[in-house]
Amino acid sequence: MRNMGRLVDDLLNLARTGRKELAVELTGLKSLVEEVLKDLKAESEGRQIEWQIDPLPFVECDPGLMRQVFSNLLLNAIKFTRPRERAFIQVGQRAMNGQTVIFVRDNGVGFSMKYADKLFGIFQRLHRLEDFEGTGVGLATVQRILRKHGGHIWAEAEIDKGATFYFTVEGQAKCPTEDHTTTRAAACQRTR
Repeated sequence: MRNMGRLVDDLLNLARTGRKELAVELTGLKSLVEEVLKDLKAESEGRQIEWQIDPLPFVECDPGLMRQVFSNLLLNAIKFTRPRERAFIQVGQRAMNGQTVIFVRDNGVGFSMKYADKLFGIFQRLHRLEDFEGTGVGLATVQRILRKHGGHIWAEAEIDKGATFYFTVEGQAKCPTEDHTTTRAAACQRTR
């Protein structure tokens, strides 16, 4: 019954995401990731997880929705590294085709790339419910949020070696990265 309640909550959240107007502001992604990690502390308690949070850019986005993106991707990374004695989860950025791409990488169970096209569909699961809990709605929600921001998401993985989820956001700011020593206003210049 608890799973049914979680499914209903996830579906309502997905529907709300589609209707919600974006409340865009300049947001430091590293600070956002650090806040999400505090919220997910209970999920990783008792686990040996090596976190690597690289410098991340400021982005013009809805911070509440972007928080949801990171929360879902990091919760998945925690969940799918559970079989590992020592988990490794990295959040970083890299340049691809002249665009900054944010990524969440783990050394978890991974998946076969032949099923990658199913990842972002509603109710799509690549692993058995008995092995990993979930409703199959989270990545569909993430994709919807990123599309609302003019971005997109994709993944690369290998079975038993882990997965990397990459995404872009249209409102990326022109600044090196968030380093906690620079004020937001002084650090960036918005580009579109």
